[in-house]
Amino acid sequence: MVTEAVIVDVVRTPVGRGKPGGQLSGVHPVDLLAGVLDALVNRNDLDPGLVEDVIGGCVSQVGEQSYNLTRNAVLAAGFPEFVPGTTIDRQCGSSQQAATFAAQAVLAGQADIVIACGVESMSRVPLGSSAQGADPYGPRIRARYPEGLVNQGVSAELIAARWNLSRDELDAYAARSHALATAAGEEGLFAREVVPVPGVDALADETVRPGTSAASLAGLQPAFRTDALAARFPDVDWRITAGNSSPLTDGASAALIMSADAAEKLDLTPRARFRAFSVTGSDPLYMLTGVIPATARVLERAGLTHDDIDAYEVNEAFASVPLAWLAETGADASKLNPRGGAIALGHALGSSGTRLLTTLVNQLEETGGRYGLETMCEGGGMANATVIERI
Repeated sequence: MVTEAVIVDVVRTPVGRGKPGGQLSGVHPVDLLAGVLDALVNRNDLDPGLVEDVIGGCVSQVGEQSYNLTRNAVLAAGFPEFVPGTTIDRQCGSSQQAATFAAQAVLAGQADIVIACGVESMSRVPLGSSAQGADPYGPRIRARYPEGLVNQGVSAELIAARWNLSRDELDAYAARSHALATAAGEEGLFAREVVPVPGVDALADETVRPGTSAASLAGLQPAFRTDALAARFPDVDWRITAGNSSPLTDGASAALIMSADAAEKLDLTPRARFRAFSVTGSDPLYMLTGVIPATARVLERAGLTHDDIDAYEVNEAFASVPLAWLAETGADASKLNPRGGAIALGHALGSSGTRLLTTLVNQLEETGGRYGLETMCEGGGMANATVIERI
């Protein structure tokens, strides 16, 4: 008999601004992740002792996010001590990869119940903390790329230049993200996925800005231009700003993944099943373009075409990423990030993969769609893609 890996439930915290004073900045990242683990088992009346592994994503694994944060969150959530946990880093796709690993364990018959999750507290552990004062590359990588690698913001600029995306297009897309997220919030579409954070009196996403328009974003200055970079890349017009990029964010999310047989025995109703996965490397200079080949590969593995997909979640690290993805795939733009994306809802790095999965499952259920595709660009030139099917 073929084993199916199903999603029984998905949850996330509200989004907090990833800076001191943000609504989640007073919560230790271990407790932030523990909160979604606790909520996940409690609202499904699941004995946490039945969970065979907890796989968590986190990018800046240093300071308060070090020492196997996921294991610490398992203990903080009050799970039995025999429930293990591990923390992985595939950059921005860390928790999407966690969900893939969890589903693959189920599909291989090596586990029946696994939680995939992720967290990032960018207010308490700032972006880049894990490499502070160190060379993360080493001489052999520097020899391979003698002109030097760049940060993701510069990659986003290179993509905008290569795909001839104007500043107006980028700002209009960013305004769309805020408008869709605002509408989804006002219509209560996030109510089923957002769980409260203990000690925090907030359920709304702090980074969504109602009334954002392309005109209001037009006055922002390029965020990543330097004289040295401008000299190195003379064809770049420098049009990526804080307004058409994802904001620094705090958040956590989690997915309860199990075999269909286990769900039946526990009288739990699966919400979706995994259909296919892919992961790919890409040019580390244009490090955010991996979503394009990853999408093609996952559709091929699923035996589907773009016509079959009812909703896409393509992470909006920067507006140039989904716009280049649209240009290359020819996908229906109306199906892309229909509840807004990371430009509005934030990009809490390690949490984003399962956050997008959470929103995708709920979107398919709300609209009656069958197939959803999630894909995530990742630092260093990689991308994950996942196809799910609503049950």
